Amino acid sequence: MTTTPSESASREAAAALTGVETTARSIAESAARPASGITGAQSLVRSLEAVRVEVVFGIPGGAILPAYDPLFDSHVHHVLVRHEQGAGHAATGYAQATGRVGVCMATSGPGATNLVTPLADAYMDSVPIVAITGQVPSAAIGTDAFQEADIRGITMPITKHNFLVTDAAEIPQRIAEAFHLAATGRPGPVLVDIPKDVLQATTDFAWPPRLDLPGYKPTTRPHGKQVREAAALIAGARRPVLYVGGGVLKAGATAELAELAALTGAPVVTTLMARGAFPDSSPQHLGMPGMHGTVAAVTALQKADVLVALGARFDDRVTGKLSTFAPGALVVHADIDPAEIGKNRRADVPIVGDAKETIAELVGALRAEHEAGRRPDLAAWWAQLDDWRTRYPLGYDWPEDGSLSPQYVIERLGAIAGPDAVYTSGVGQHQMWAAQFIRYEKPGTWLNSGGAGTMGYAVPAAMGAKYGRPEATVWAIDGDGCFQMTNQELATCAIEGIPIKVAVINNGNLGMVRQWQTLFYEGRYSNTRLHARNADGTPKPVRIPDFVALAEALGCVGLRCETKDDVDAVIEKAMAIDDAPVVIDFVVGADAQVWPMVAAGASNDDILAARGLRPVFGDNQV
Repeated sequence: MTTTPSESASREAAAALTGVETTARSIAESAARPASGITGAQSLVRSLEAVRVEVVFGIPGGAILPAYDPLFDSHVHHVLVRHEQGAGHAATGYAQATGRVGVCMATSGPGATNLVTPLADAYMDSVPIVAITGQVPSAAIGTDAFQEADIRGITMPITKHNFLVTDAAEIPQRIAEAFHLAATGRPGPVLVDIPKDVLQATTDFAWPPRLDLPGYKPTTRPHGKQVREAAALIAGARRPVLYVGGGVLKAGATAELAELAALTGAPVVTTLMARGAFPDSSPQHLGMPGMHGTVAAVTALQKADVLVALGARFDDRVTGKLSTFAPGALVVHADIDPAEIGKNRRADVPIVGDAKETIAELVGALRAEHEAGRRPDLAAWWAQLDDWRTRYPLGYDWPEDGSLSPQYVIERLGAIAGPDAVYTSGVGQHQMWAAQFIRYEKPGTWLNSGGAGTMGYAVPAAMGAKYGRPEATVWAIDGDGCFQMTNQELATCAIEGIPIKVAVINNGNLGMVRQWQTLFYEGRYSNTRLHARNADGTPKPVRIPDFVALAEALGCVGLRCETKDDVDAVIEKAMAIDDAPVVIDFVVGADAQVWPMVAAGASNDDILAARGLRPVFGDNQV
């Protein structure tokens, strides 16, 4: 991917900031020349330059068009996507991969409403993005004008905050506040809606603005007494578990987590949003908990006497039936968002604070406990954990019809691409297999839609991640259902020179829905088959669509793999191509299922290691 000198300079400047560092201080320290007699649109672009934005993903349209004229002369690069949903997911992928704030832009009405899904996605997963939308002229607001939509009202429940700018003089302040809000405290999306007449109005530009956010004072430093109480609980635990959520990654706290894990000797579980926060290669790592987590991770949480939840929110996909979750555990819950603490599970020791600072202080408090002679013996606990790991490892069976195993494809992809690659995924079976069978060793290498579960996330998120980290190999692992929702962004990648790689796990079905129909609807496959069928239900030989031909039509290299013997060679061929996006159509069996599994609404005690195989864990085992 090539960059101009001005783009390189912008990238170097942006690289100096992480998302959490885009604060009031960094905004105040950034330099920007004052100007008078400029348009609101020029003020907007100058503000984006001042907060060190390197790229905006978007599509122009009537209401936002005034902003696109000064953007033409700016060193802020604009990526012209094919759908506004792609712009939002690309901004999210950029933010998740780099730690910086992602930016997307759209016009009023349908342009803005097409951002609703990625905004909801970013809100659920606490991703810092700023969306800038055009709005109809101020005098037309509320008249049902052409392409009018109340995007502030629509997105109020799914943004951390949003603004309607009514005066061009406010633009620098609102942009500064938007970036500050998105990146500090619990990160999240912020929307700035600007009417067309405000963009066209004459104004003055001055920087830095004064941030005026009364009531917004996120607590980053934890309370010392609560930290000491948590340390005392951990020091006295016989069966502790470190339950690590995505907040640890957001806070850049992986080094502190490694220190805490080493000090406690406790097992670690990393949620779907926290994969990569703790290395899979560590013997202390039990894997992912939850609906499709490892038996050891799920059961360790159930049998724990002390749960240390760090940047996690006790999501239903982790807890299963909440009333039966970890019934004998005392809970230490540390989170930067006080609204999360006690929301689903009562916390015995609540700690409000940034994960990086909280874990660092917890390490100090634990050292004091150990120096006082309070250090637990976890030998019996580890003997039990290791027994569960040995008896119930992750695994899979090859399809009986001789077709390609999707788990094998993903396992080999992870082995060949390695731990330095960045992996994005869509939502469904392939997402769970990618979380299970790729080994994650480093933060920022696994990007997915966890809370919202958004099909179509993978390709545009990979585009954003690759733009932000051009040196990394970026793989989008997608299902054939997800891929058909947003694959038009491959044209964007080809034109912009963003050489992502896409592995389409093509089973001809909406795989996860089909799995549920198999298990809970007596195999009645209502509207989950994606391939054309003959009258007798057998697949037609024609491929609709032909993903290889589609990839080539979109300016990519298209490859296909249907046999085990070809898997490594095809992946290696894709890895060798650096000057164009690559799509591999992996034609796999239709009936592979994701195991282990806890059925929706069931207790984690009822985990199935495989179909029909339910482990039985009596209290006498702990």
